[in-house]
Amino acid sequence: MNAPWIQSQVRQLLQQRGHAWLLHGPSGLGQYRLALSLAQAWLCDQPTAEGGCGHCDSCHQLEVRSHTDLAVLMPETIMLERGWPLSEKAQADIDDKKRKASREIRVDAMRDALEFAQRTSGRGRGKVVLVYPAERMNAVTANALLKTLEEPPGDVRFVLATEAAHQLLPTIRSRCLGHTLTWPGTEEAVAWLQEEGVAAAAAAGLLRAAGGRPEDALRLHAAGLDARGWSQWPKALVRGDTALPADWSPGQLVEALQKLCHDLLAVRTGAPPRFFEAADLPAGGSVAALTAWWRSLSETSRTVEHPFNAGLMLEDLVAQARTALHSKA
Repeated sequence: MNAPWIQSQVRQLLQQRGHAWLLHGPSGLGQYRLALSLAQAWLCDQPTAEGGCGHCDSCHQLEVRSHTDLAVLMPETIMLERGWPLSEKAQADIDDKKRKASREIRVDAMRDALEFAQRTSGRGRGKVVLVYPAERMNAVTANALLKTLEEPPGDVRFVLATEAAHQLLPTIRSRCLGHTLTWPGTEEAVAWLQEEGVAAAAAAGLLRAAGGRPEDALRLHAAGLDARGWSQWPKALVRGDTALPADWSPGQLVEALQKLCHDLLAVRTGAPPRFFEAADLPAGGSVAALTAWWRSLSETSRTVEHPFNAGLMLEDLVAQARTALHSKA
């Protein structure tokens, strides 16, 4: 069942015409769910104004990840996480350890999808190509898509979903109808998190830790983040207690430190914090030191997925944080 803010967008978009949509907005607002819901409705044997019926053979095929008229383009790592099958060759290469699953959308997968787009619809309801997250297309992959977006086959729709639209080629953006994801209200998001199994006492805290983005909050919950521990972490970090991030990957720690640095800079410049309560933030941290720390974290984030030595990186990240937090505000 879609969240209320996703379902309302499904209804809105189904009332409009277009062969290519670009769904964009910050992470955690439901780009993937919205894109998949649109694909389901477009392919459904008995669609309604609310979307796909959920009962027909087409909806069943989509549910089991085997729809003959749907091509899903995602990085192989995300395909595997979400249960989508890879091509036989890609799966064989990964199984035989010839290469690792790709974190980008590979150009050969795009070429396969474009060949699929030229074929006749198997069920007579047209075809759909879903691309998520679209910013994971490199320049070669994006250019391969561009020509088909310019001259699309008559019965194919494209839905691209992204959390970083600015990283897409301008020519890709200009050939799609844009839709900005709706940002849900706090009460609505907390209620949805509780429906997804998050305890009532933790839902609001996790939502704050995610900056108000409900799907990111659910991801933090799945990763085992404790809402109370999150609120206590900034001041514990100043004291030298690094117990909370002990099991975090470098990427998770960089993300958390960026949130802390963001909120400290916001408070120092008179703006409200986003990820922590103001009372949870330490008193230290000059604007100059925090700005330098932010630049360092931004630089680290570019290579954090492939650290030379994860342990040393974690130690260095904590040391940089404590240096910035002990500077005089």
